[in-house]
Amino acid sequence: MKSTISEVSQCIGQEVTIGAWLSNKRSSGKIAFLQLRDGTGFIQGVVVKNEVEEEVFQKAKSLSQETSLYVTGIVREDARSPFGYELQVKDIQVIHEAVDYPITPKEHGTEFLMDHRHLWLRSRKQHAVMKIRNEIIRATYEFFNQKGFVKIDPPILTGSAPEGTTELFHTKYFDEDAYLSQSGQLYMEAAAMAFGKVFSFGPTFRAEKSKTRRHLIEFWMIEPEMAFYEHEDSLKLQEQYVSYIVQSVLKNCQLELGRLERDTSKLENVQAPFPRITYDEAIELLHEKGFQDIEWGEDFGAPHETAIAEHFEKPVFITHYPAKIKPFYMQPDPNRPEVVLCADLIAPEGYGEIIGGSERIHDYDLLKKRLEEFHLSLDAYQWYLDLRKYGSVPHSGFGLGLERTVAWISGVEHVRETIPFPRLLNRLYP
Repeated sequence: MKSTISEVSQCIGQEVTIGAWLSNKRSSGKIAFLQLRDGTGFIQGVVVKNEVEEEVFQKAKSLSQETSLYVTGIVREDARSPFGYELQVKDIQVIHEAVDYPITPKEHGTEFLMDHRHLWLRSRKQHAVMKIRNEIIRATYEFFNQKGFVKIDPPILTGSAPEGTTELFHTKYFDEDAYLSQSGQLYMEAAAMAFGKVFSFGPTFRAEKSKTRRHLIEFWMIEPEMAFYEHEDSLKLQEQYVSYIVQSVLKNCQLELGRLERDTSKLENVQAPFPRITYDEAIELLHEKGFQDIEWGEDFGAPHETAIAEHFEKPVFITHYPAKIKPFYMQPDPNRPEVVLCADLIAPEGYGEIIGGSERIHDYDLLKKRLEEFHLSLDAYQWYLDLRKYGSVPHSGFGLGLERTVAWISGVEHVRETIPFPRLLNRLYP
């Protein structure tokens, strides 16, 4: 019967046929060991010369890397394998022979691997990272569905800039100007006024000319928005959500975390509640750590975030940033209007900000004033002002960057390995 590698645990002692690719092989005289993958996982196929037809054994020894096959054999338990099973091969049928596969088991440079990203995805490490990414996405839908959220899809083409920045990809929309979305947030606020609690999951684009290990030009965001949620309510939801996805990966991706040699003890500690410090306290902490150049009113860079994160064993919220360095829509602290009711969630181990969120301004006059201060077109944002005109309520939301979160949880150094086909400053291929 046909099976996949992920299903062989249900077929112990039975003969199965698996469609697979040969990722590697080795032989020692009378035994050939085939490293097989089928997309669902990896398994070792063992071909014993005395137990198969001579033709089958010779075929096994001559197979080239990434040749596609149908492999038939008996499923056996194998305590030595991280997967726990192996295949006692009886027959091999070649579907397509791969010749001169470019990514060999030797070391390759990053640029070479990125040029061959369409093939590099097949490797064990990349497979593990993508499976962890998939689990985070699955757990995200599960978490928000359980909490009664409705998924809403905001547009990718927009006529204005949610963050009010110039780092946008511009295009012509017939006879109008349009931009690739840098966030679905404003549209999610409109959806929250209709459905109460909503979330989106989709691509966003930032035309930042940055080459750091934390930045991509195109990345994916999870953006929840909640009516009748104040700042504190949002923080509690954020720490519940992050705890949930981390624990889901620990539960369902043990094999992948092991393949990446991830120190899971650090992830096991990620349980709500998370520590919190204010922007003021963060400035003091940085001064104590030797960052004398950072002054109140300046935004934090990667070294600052890393230094703050090193002070804690869990993700840490930095709250109450100065209003002048945050977007126009954030609610001022009523007790201290020069700061806003916002928070960035900084991941441990130097992975930086993974969530940015805030309570949103819900007063019409204040929002209009802020738009004018940021020199933004009132006409372009009239629909956004309407949300404060017809039944406005306190509301909050946040955005989680998927690729940085995958990098942190999986322990890989660079976000380019956490998205199937990364778009970087100097890379649009493949």
